[in-house]
This record gives sequence, structure tokens and C-alpha cells, in this order.
Amino acid sequence: MGIEVLPAVGRFEDFATVAGTRRPDAGGCWCMSYRDSRVPNLERPAYMRRECDEDPGPGVLAYVDGEVAGWCSIAPRSTYRRLMRSRTIPFLDERDAWSAVCFVVRPGFRRRGLMHELLAGGVAHAAAHGAEVVEGYPVETGGTRVDVISGYVGTVELFEAAGFHRAGPTTAHSGHRERWVMRRELARGAGAAG
Repeated sequence: MGIEVLPAVGRFEDFATVAGTRRPDAGGCWCMSYRDSRVPNLERPAYMRRECDEDPGPGVLAYVDGEVAGWCSIAPRSTYRRLMRSRTIPFLDERDAWSAVCFVVRPGFRRRGLMHELLAGGVAHAAAHGAEVVEGYPVETGGTRVDVISGYVGTVELFEAAGFHRAGPTTAHSGHRERWVMRRELARGAGAAG
């Protein structure tokens, strides 16, 4: 199984295959929950098309043997309206951390470790664009299974496996489970937008 993780820039159709819906009026997420949920359903595809047209883009896509299989929304925290106004997910310092807020793996590609690949690719993407720190806000599993709906934010174990540490508690929940601010410091100058 050949897995490749690539930025969503220039790949709107693949993004739409994973995170959109066939009918814009169907109220699909289009990964707008954290960006700006005020955008009307019919305008969400055009909004995300614009995001995919500009570097650094709204996240990364995973491909399995050339077929798009997954999505991770990762971008500077300042680009997520909901995070900037959040009363439940705290700011830890003044840096504009890159935030990994959402994972989607298409049916048929699940249980293959793609969330690990997406997070690793997202961190590499952030580093290539000069990020100093990457954050995520996953659920605490307590060693139990998490359903797909609650698990879209990832799990503490997923982030720990990728070198993140628990940086602080939140008052946020997903599926009645507590969420943590997980952080990974990146070496300064580890990458630069090219």
C-alpha cells in the first residue's frame, strides 16, 4: 500500500471528495465548523475552493495508491474563527500555533493507520511553512474505542504517538469526552515556504 500525504493546494476536487458532499445544499460540513460556520451551505464549496487555491492551503490530503483517502485540516490557529473566539480551548502563549482540528478518513480506507500518516504529513506541512509549534485538541479515550463522529478531532494517543505532549487541559468535549491541548514544538527554521 503506497501512502502519500500532500497539501490540499491545487487539489480542491480531491478535498471535496473527502470532506464535501455531492450536493452543496445538503448541509455538509465542508470543514467549515472551525473556520467560519456562518458561511451559508451553498457558499461553502466556493469558500474552500479559494482556500485550496492559495498557499499554504487549508490542510493536507492522504492518498492510498493514488486514490484520495483522507483529510486533515491543519492551518495557523488565526485562520480558524471558532478557535480564536473559543471559551473552551485556551491560548497557551502568543505564538500563532498551527492547529490540527479535524481528520476524515473515507470508508474503505479506515483502520489502516491513515490518521497517523495525516498528522505526520500535517506537521511536515506546517514545518515547511515556518511553524514554530503545532497543536491539536483531541479526545481523552481512557483506553476505550471512540466513535467516528466523536473521533474527528483525533485522540490523545494519536498525538502522543506523533511526538506531541499534553500542554494543558480544556473545558471542551467531543462525544462527552474531555479534550486536551496537545503540542509539538518544531525546530526554528525547520522549513520555509518555497
